[in-house]
Amino acid sequence: MWLKPEEVLLKNALKLWVTQKTSCYFVLQRRRGHGEGGARLSGRLVGALDAVLDSNARVAPFRILLQVPGSQVYSLIACGATLEEINQHWDWLEQNLLHTLSVFDNKDDIASFVKGKVKVGLLIALIAEETSSRLAEQEEEPEKFREALVKFASRFNFPEAEKLVTYYSCCCWKGRVPRQGWLYLSINHLCFYSFFLGKELKLVIPWVDIQKLERTSNVFLTDTIRITTQNKERDFSMFLDLDEAFRIMEQLADVTLRRLLDNEVFELDPDLQEPSQISKRDLEARAQNEFFRAFFRLPRKEKLRAVVDCALWTPFSRCHTAGRMFTSDSYICFASREDGRCTVVLPLREVVSIEKMEDTSLLPNPVIVSIRSKMAFQFIELRDREGLVESLLARLRQVHADHPVSYDTSTSDDGNMMTPVFYSSICGDHKFGDLEMVSPQGHKEEKSLSPCPEPLTPVFPPSGSPRPDSRLSREQIKISLWNDHFAEYGRTVCMFRTEKIRKLVAMGIPEALRGRLWLLFSDAVTDLASHPGYYGKLVEESLGRCCLATEEIERDLHRSLPEHPAFQSETGIAALRRVLTAYAHRNPRIGYCQSMNILTSVLLLYAKEEEAFWLLVAVCERMLPDYFNHRVIGAQVDQSVFEELIKGHLPELAEHMNDLSALASVSLSWFLTLFLSIMPLESAVNVVDCFFYDGIKAIFQLGLAVLEATAEELCSSKDDGQALMILSRFLDHIKNEDSPGPPVSSHHAFFSDDQEPYAATDIADLIRDAYEKFGDQSVEQIEHLRCKHRIRVLQGHEDTTRQNVLRVVIPEVSLSPEDLEELYDLFKREHMLSCYWVQPGPVALRHDPSRPYAEQYRIDARQFTRLFLLLSPWTCGAHTEILAERTFRLLDDNMDQLLEFKAFVSCLDTMYNGEMNEKIKLLYRLHIPPALTENDRDSQSPLKSPLLSTSRPLVFGDAIDYQKQLKQMIRDLAKEKDKAEKELPKMSQREFIQFCKTLYSMFHEDPQENDLYQAIATVTTLLLQIGEVGQRSSSSGSSSQECAEELQGPAPSPEDSVFTEPGRPTQDAPRMFPDPAEGVWTVSLEHILASLLTEQSLVNFFEKPLDIKSKLENAKVNQYGLNTLEMSRQSQPELKLGNA
Repeated sequence: MWLKPEEVLLKNALKLWVTQKTSCYFVLQRRRGHGEGGARLSGRLVGALDAVLDSNARVAPFRILLQVPGSQVYSLIACGATLEEINQHWDWLEQNLLHTLSVFDNKDDIASFVKGKVKVGLLIALIAEETSSRLAEQEEEPEKFREALVKFASRFNFPEAEKLVTYYSCCCWKGRVPRQGWLYLSINHLCFYSFFLGKELKLVIPWVDIQKLERTSNVFLTDTIRITTQNKERDFSMFLDLDEAFRIMEQLADVTLRRLLDNEVFELDPDLQEPSQISKRDLEARAQNEFFRAFFRLPRKEKLRAVVDCALWTPFSRCHTAGRMFTSDSYICFASREDGRCTVVLPLREVVSIEKMEDTSLLPNPVIVSIRSKMAFQFIELRDREGLVESLLARLRQVHADHPVSYDTSTSDDGNMMTPVFYSSICGDHKFGDLEMVSPQGHKEEKSLSPCPEPLTPVFPPSGSPRPDSRLSREQIKISLWNDHFAEYGRTVCMFRTEKIRKLVAMGIPEALRGRLWLLFSDAVTDLASHPGYYGKLVEESLGRCCLATEEIERDLHRSLPEHPAFQSETGIAALRRVLTAYAHRNPRIGYCQSMNILTSVLLLYAKEEEAFWLLVAVCERMLPDYFNHRVIGAQVDQSVFEELIKGHLPELAEHMNDLSALASVSLSWFLTLFLSIMPLESAVNVVDCFFYDGIKAIFQLGLAVLEATAEELCSSKDDGQALMILSRFLDHIKNEDSPGPPVSSHHAFFSDDQEPYAATDIADLIRDAYEKFGDQSVEQIEHLRCKHRIRVLQGHEDTTRQNVLRVVIPEVSLSPEDLEELYDLFKREHMLSCYWVQPGPVALRHDPSRPYAEQYRIDARQFTRLFLLLSPWTCGAHTEILAERTFRLLDDNMDQLLEFKAFVSCLDTMYNGEMNEKIKLLYRLHIPPALTENDRDSQSPLKSPLLSTSRPLVFGDAIDYQKQLKQMIRDLAKEKDKAEKELPKMSQREFIQFCKTLYSMFHEDPQENDLYQAIATVTTLLLQIGEVGQRSSSSGSSSQECAEELQGPAPSPEDSVFTEPGRPTQDAPRMFPDPAEGVWTVSLEHILASLLTEQSLVNFFEKPLDIKSKLENAKVNQYGLNTLEMSRQSQPELKLGNA
């Protein structure tokens, strides 16, 4: 980099520096001990000293000095970490300054001029490094991080867009030998560098190639980080803080895979769309944010603003409970330090005031948060109370401004309601106790669009024998217990959530309270209150529209709880149709997925129609993220987590069932339908109760309880089918002894009534066992497992895509499956490299998993050109890029500027394994439209002008016999052409010239170069005269005329070139352009192929066997370098312009 000019003394420095280049005014020097294979002792000592130093005292290994002739003063103007970097500065000095300095007479003027230019270059460099400096300042040790940035850039030569996130000192194990070095973690790659005892080791592993990231132990060390890619495993150890390193690596891998491989998540997360903004601090904040949203089950849009240690007054325990306050855009939340003791969720919409109270020794830094239900929450021991309250008040004003709330205190006229009194803000006609929300008055909806005013269960009670009075009394007892709980802990969404309420939920929520408590636990009540009239508007807009989602909904309407009376009537079916269609209209990214109908049916049984809609929103968009989309990634991730939990909690069962994929396939419906599709309804709703209170944790622990209860039978099962029957029978015989209504018949059992009786299990007992035995999993642990397994699931999808693409391509090409696998990896990597460092252009470059397998990865023209340069056997020197561009245009059938793998590999297969006629046909097509265009890059070639006429004969003798011979050849070829499937257009003069030029370029540096040149000269002469014969025949007006025409001009010698230099007069070609009366000069593919077959050397060239393996090895080594070099070239002109 350019430096501020400083004077240096060379007298003693010559012992440490070696001069590499000199000119009249500049000297390029290299530090002793750098770049010397067999350095002497002095060089080794200097090199060892520089290697040991790890501070600002270390000196760059290359530098440039300014020397003014006749002066003993030298000035240091530039330094570099690599020879390439310092040579760039040297070249710039020679090209831009050296020729200018000779005009100066004064030495001082020379020095001032050079120093001024260098300062300009330094300024530009400083501006370019401004972003890096800002990044360094964010770190705990800015100077060390700035030094790491320089080393990372010099050692791996990535473009500037490859941002370094953090770095660690560690060991990389190579077999049993540890290599001490530095691990660099950037936004797209994990890199390791080691230089020890003269041996250099560089590793570059893209995050998208990592299939498994885990902590393990080996024989020598108890704790290592193992990184598994498709072909290798790498172990890293000896970290100063292994926990932090692993956490950052896991987050980077997760973020990068989501960004590059999961479009559905990418579109929802703005942070993923700006990878240049990712830093170590941002990753930690992101992880904390995701934990916050998962723990309190808040919307994805909520962003954590502050986490503050504090204590909350808990009236039920009559003391302050220590914990942490979490504040976001729309919520204030509290979680006790003791897991499960107390949590609180306060939507700012429910908050009336936030006040600071007098600071005392008993109540240090108190803050009172008052809510609408006439409750107040007292927080104490808040640090920076002033700033916290100020920010909370600002957000409170914003929330109230965005969603103004009007309410009155009219009493409810539902005096005989058996349910407890709720204080909450609900839109429309929802009255809970003393508060009634008043929504804007709108036009009256048509009857067909009117939502169901009540839950469906009271309207359509299940048919069957009534329950005994004892069960009804149990329901009354539950309601009484809940009333007592509301009186002590609160009755709104802002209630204190403790272990006591969890026990009440595990017993089963009373049916009269179920829907309303689901609303509170999921906080769907806040969404409902914040969007008055929203659901009705969606219903109006969506009904009557026809699309794929509505067709699927119509198919599934009558499959949704068909045994329940509510969905045997048009009322229930219409309500289900409206909710599902409205949600598909609200969220077209999800639209409609199977299992949503079953879940929505149950929601409608216990909640009003609009409430059911918002409950569905809560489940699909925050409680089960990524479950209901094209690939159900979220459900597959949780299945994978479930497998690991089985191994940890039920090791004997896991050992018996070596392949847990069978259990995973069975458990998919457990997660997607919350056990509703595989358990009697009256029992499954208790599971849904637990889910709305505890989230996905409830499903995990219940699944483990089911497997434990059936573990003995499963271990004795002989195959997967028998295991499936055991589980199905057990789940079908789970009963709910406390359900007040008659049982709903089950339609999912595998067993008929005439089989031997099976012992029933009470759902309350099963849930209690689940909490007692498997309730120790925290939200933080589950989120960590999800992050870990998301990597495996996404890579599993990538493997599936790879296998399907190769399965389609393998039968159609002659390349070996192993070579095709490597070609696919190179093709995919080329796509990814552009995603790393290039902003997407007008053509969509992102990986799209919703497309067919063969079209998920596609490359554009520049990416194809780079792969062509690396892999094509047709190397034509500088002409290769032009040939690559033509090949891309030929293969791009639909002209969308993108190419898929099948077309790419089919072209390569023809080049390597095709017959000679196939190769010539491909070359022919590359030199006619659409491959060859008027705007071709080679259009300025002097050979573009109409071909010069030639009359060199092939057979020396009678000219008339020679013309007859050519015409007979044309007739024979015409007959062969009739047999072809599709006739290719004939080649014009200009196209033929380009064809010949390509052939000449291909033969360059071939061992048989001279023979090939002579052969192609002979063939070209033949083709020229064939074209002329055809031209004259067409101009005569009759194809049967066989009059001989004298050849114009003397015949040239065989040594004459076919092409004439531009601007050079010749007697052999008196006419530069054909006469208008003459026909058009053309040759066909058959002409060219027949002519080439007359020369054995050309036949040998095109039929010789070619091996792609060496090209593949070279491509794997040089693919990164080629991309980096191209990006450097693109940015270099701007730098030179700025420096000049």
